Amino acid sequence: MITQARALELFEYRDGCLYWRVKPAKQISVGAEAGCKNSHGYSVVRVDGVLYGAHRIVFLMHHGYLPEYIDHIDGNPLNNKIGNLRQATNVENCYNRGKQSNNKSGCKNVHWKAKIKHWSVEIQVNKVKKYLGIYKDLELADLVAQEARDLYHGKFARNGA
Repeated sequence: MITQARALELFEYRDGCLYWRVKPAKQISVGAEAGCKNSHGYSVVRVDGVLYGAHRIVFLMHHGYLPEYIDHIDGNPLNNKIGNLRQATNVENCYNRGKQSNNKSGCKNVHWKAKIKHWSVEIQVNKVKKYLGIYKDLELADLVAQEARDLYHGKFARNGA
């Protein structure tokens, strides 16, 4: 497990990016931006044979510890500015997700129920689905979902995209 001292020895942090303070390999020079993008869209760096999310290294450098979960406040996995990173629980991290890629309503937590021809609203609260009703009007359903996220998810609520 990497320590804060090791991270500070290896990396310089500037504007959300990590830069090598030492020459990590023949083909990489001191001052080069560290890391590459993985298949999940996160910047990752290899330290002593172990792959770490760059956001985890940035958090460690600034706070001195590594929590189990670190949330990107704006939802952008490449925005590793320290002001965009916060400690979270698994549940809180899930609250801050955007809408699913297969979403057809365009609204997070709002689903069309073809049998009854109405919009259904459900959110997760502490890993339990909370049913919030059915609505004829999509805009009203979206408003109900947004208000529920604000109420139950607090500062981790993600409204919009």
